[in-house]
Amino acid sequence: MGMVTFVDETTAGGRGDGWALDIAEERLALRKLIRRRVFQEVAEYHAKRPEVFQGLVQPEGAERALNGYALRTPRRIDPERQTELALKAFERNGFLVLVGDRQVVGLDEEIVLPLGVEVTFLKLVALVGG
Repeated sequence: MGMVTFVDETTAGGRGDGWALDIAEERLALRKLIRRRVFQEVAEYHAKRPEVFQGLVQPEGAERALNGYALRTPRRIDPERQTELALKAFERNGFLVLVGDRQVVGLDEEIVLPLGVEVTFLKLVALVGG
């Protein structure tokens, strides 16, 4: 079992605090890694019930807020639906994934997860006028 550190960055230069997740496998398809990440962040949201959801992608019915997404009406987030949204965002180039210093380009690409590897989710920010 190894510890993987997830870090969120933006093309505007923002870098969030990393957080760790135990992953038993040494190799895993990106699709499954994203799923595990999303399920963990949804579970933590449900356990803590903060005002803002700090996740990879915006849940349906939520508004952008400082450091995350505010749900208009407090409710449970469906981790399966949230995973679907994240996978679609990746396919639409909403974010890039770097494992160590290597970019992963396909959801079914199997990636090696050595102990202590950092997985960066680089959220692409639209340019003004672009």
